[in-house]
Amino acid sequence: MIKTKTGISYAKLANLPPIIGLYSSFVPPLIYSMLGSSKHLGVGPISIASMVMGSMLSEIVSFTQYPTLYLKLAFTTTFFAGIFQASLGILRLGFIIDFLSKATLIGFMAGVAVIVSLQQLKALLGIVHFTNKMQIVPVLISVFKQRHEWSWQAVVLGSCLLVFLLTTRYISLKKPKLFWVSAAAPLTSVILSTILVFLLRNKTNKIAFIGELPKGINPPSPNLLYFKGPLLALAIKTGLITGILSLIEGIAVGRTFAAFNNYQVDGNKEMIAIGVMNVVGSCSSCFVTAGSFSRSAVNYNAGAKSTVSNIVMAAAVLVTLLFLMPLFHYTPNVVLGAIIITAVIGLIDYQAVVKLWKVDKLDCLACMCSFFGVLFISVPVGLSIAVGISVFKILLHVSRPNTLVLGNISGTNIFHNVKQYKEALKIPSFLILGIESPIFFANSNYLQERLVKEISYDVN
Repeated sequence: MIKTKTGISYAKLANLPPIIGLYSSFVPPLIYSMLGSSKHLGVGPISIASMVMGSMLSEIVSFTQYPTLYLKLAFTTTFFAGIFQASLGILRLGFIIDFLSKATLIGFMAGVAVIVSLQQLKALLGIVHFTNKMQIVPVLISVFKQRHEWSWQAVVLGSCLLVFLLTTRYISLKKPKLFWVSAAAPLTSVILSTILVFLLRNKTNKIAFIGELPKGINPPSPNLLYFKGPLLALAIKTGLITGILSLIEGIAVGRTFAAFNNYQVDGNKEMIAIGVMNVVGSCSSCFVTAGSFSRSAVNYNAGAKSTVSNIVMAAAVLVTLLFLMPLFHYTPNVVLGAIIITAVIGLIDYQAVVKLWKVDKLDCLACMCSFFGVLFISVPVGLSIAVGISVFKILLHVSRPNTLVLGNISGTNIFHNVKQYKEALKIPSFLILGIESPIFFANSNYLQERLVKEISYDVN
């Protein structure tokens, strides 16, 4: 059931019909269970890929005005994400994802989290007409421009649910042993709010709810893939970005839980597994999926020992698809908005930004450029700016490497930085430099100049 509520919520996060979230929680886990190497990785829709897909596609195509076209682009995005991921694994090119530094991702995820949280004001305030743009200024203008559509019933229900979810999240963060409190809170919220809306269905029409969801397993969708037309470039670009981000999260989560249990996760094998499950998923009505930290944590704490845990979770979703769909008819949109805000607010890591400022100003600059780029321009531009700064930092480091003057520790064969170790003494008539980079054409002139300066300093 946890997988069911997150699937529905993340589908809404990607501006897709709720049923697509359930489909995406059924087929991909089955594929991963056959190809993956992590014993604890729980597969399904993830917040960061859902947010990016929803924001990038919605900027060009309205999911309310052109739902069929939007759905085609979502499936095509998933297809290209899978092709890209599998290709990285087959060609052993996984090092490419390392160009997205942690500093870049911190700013990027925080920016997207803010935008997505503001987008949920549509549900929390009961607004009917809302902007499709994903920049902070148009979103805030739309919120206040539609004040006449605000519903006090939606505001009250949304506020109560948000307070409840954030409180349980705070309890779990303060007391990790109570992780189950936060894990059970979204499902509890869905059940209670659904019952409330059902009981009041004849007394108010101000709280929108999901409505009828079709029963049955995933319908085939190869006919919905969009391979020609003016929007193909949008699908490819979105697929590349969501593919990279979902790979980063999936592999990082898999390796984290593997380290807890002293086994190895094959990175290239993981890329192939995630890629194949997205390609197959795009042909079976699924959107981008990967390894989720929350699902993996549930697997780990439940004592999972192999990828069979994904088959068990897929079976639970299958039961839901076949028999339990009518139960979600009166689930209010406001509870999905509250769940999404609670999920993405954890992506805003302000403490990491403070640490970056203290440790590396250039990394902090990349982080802030990524954040404000996403917030005020667009998701791909913000990410591109941040990656550009990260690449510039790499080039700066190899072309202007740190050089240390080394001295000998008396009575030993050990050499250390003379500025850091007072007992390290320079050897007369010799200058020994420690260079924190390979020597090649891009830094040879700089190192020669640095050597001349050190010799001149010693002479003077």
